[in-house]
Amino acid sequence: MAESNIVKFYEDRSIFITGATGFMGKVLVEKLLRSCPGINRVYVLMRPSKGKEVTVRIKELISNEVFDSLRREQSNMLEKIVAVTGDVTREGFGLSPSDLNLLIENVSIVFNLAATVRFDEELKDALQMNVKGPRYLLNICRKMKHLEAFVHVSTAFSVVDRPEIDEVIYPSTMDPVKLAEFIDEADASLLSGITKELVGPYPNTYTYTKKLAEQILEKECGTVPLAIVRPSIVTAALREPFPGWIDNLNGPTGLIAGGGKGFIRVFKAESPDLITDLIPVDLSINLMIAVAWHTATHRPANSSVYFSSTSYDNPITFGQFETFTTFAWRKYPTKDMLWYPTSEITNKNWYYQLNVLLYHIMPAVLVDCYARFMGQRANRVRLYKKAFRALSAFDFFFSKQWKFVSKNSDGIWSTLSARDRQTFYFNVREINWHAYFETYILGIRRFILKDDISTLPEAKKNVTKLYLLRNCVHMVFFAASILGFSAVFNFFKFLLRGRAIAISDL
Repeated sequence: MAESNIVKFYEDRSIFITGATGFMGKVLVEKLLRSCPGINRVYVLMRPSKGKEVTVRIKELISNEVFDSLRREQSNMLEKIVAVTGDVTREGFGLSPSDLNLLIENVSIVFNLAATVRFDEELKDALQMNVKGPRYLLNICRKMKHLEAFVHVSTAFSVVDRPEIDEVIYPSTMDPVKLAEFIDEADASLLSGITKELVGPYPNTYTYTKKLAEQILEKECGTVPLAIVRPSIVTAALREPFPGWIDNLNGPTGLIAGGGKGFIRVFKAESPDLITDLIPVDLSINLMIAVAWHTATHRPANSSVYFSSTSYDNPITFGQFETFTTFAWRKYPTKDMLWYPTSEITNKNWYYQLNVLLYHIMPAVLVDCYARFMGQRANRVRLYKKAFRALSAFDFFFSKQWKFVSKNSDGIWSTLSARDRQTFYFNVREINWHAYFETYILGIRRFILKDDISTLPEAKKNVTKLYLLRNCVHMVFFAASILGFSAVFNFFKFLLRGRAIAISDL
């Protein structure tokens, strides 16, 4: 098989990455080092955090399980990771003159993954990280002597006000630079009062500031070779670094994990036929690496946008999501379940709230009461409230559907050699969703719930017991309902008979 054009391109080049300690950032660093051994250096921006100096944080990053395979097979590659002390919220990232010069003289490719992904972030704070940060980085990129590609990672939901979205940056009715400056300078209390009006159709400050960043970068990039990648909802790995690898409960992962534990049994979506958009993290990372190569070698005249999404080429509905995850949990149950894994989709808020009350809150109250009686910690109600508060942040995304038209991404795929398609696989058309969700559940089991596969026989016994218990409870409820209905029927029958006797006496 012919050599890889992408691997060859990255030889002797140095990379600068922001957001390297995040979920996607770790996968990007690992993939570059494992698949592109000729890379010179990978510079990662880090700031001291929670009392830990950068020297400590870089050791923690390198010791992360995501690098296990690399550590076993190519441990020398980890020496190519170089930490650069800085902060994306500061002008020039607060880099020291020596570190800034290091980047200016050596870096060829920049990946910007740093962002605050909190949906409830204050607008000014979201602006600082998601808009001002990329502008600071753009200024640094202008100084780089060998820059060939600046890949900015945005979100597919940077446009939400149209059902079909192309790989373009839609113009704004307001000057994005002036708007960002107004938000930055506005009084916090004033801004808090007008945030809803400012974000308009956007569901949160995250998506709104991501849109602003795209518009500003396109307006100000000048000769900087800018490419924007828009991932949709990023989920567990399909293949790399390990099938099912995931390290957080964000997005649907929390919902799936809660369902597998029997902790969550109902969620809101507009319809089971509504299309959602999920993208395995490794496919998104491989696209980013290919986009940088394509930008550097093909030199597009203007900045380009690429969707990393599935709704255009391989859509999945909420109904399929619910069916596949439930099936997978019953096939690979976790050993510590609260209830038999079931799930239900509803678009009726009253029905959803009733189910939450009957099947979540009330049982949690009983469990907490028992825990207090036994002198144990009672936290089940608090956990449920926290979980459903987190899920409510996704109401907007579970009530609408979008088609992200990924023609540019498909175009890059069509130009790849057979070797590059194998090494940097990102063809979403070939995802088998049923099989993928089994991989996803096994990943949640292993990496989130820390439930070793050796516990599967025990877990299957437990799930059988819970299945029988659920059926017994259903039978009790059914019998109680019949008895209740019979009692009510007999009561009214008695009343009617008494009334008939009274009338006859008259």
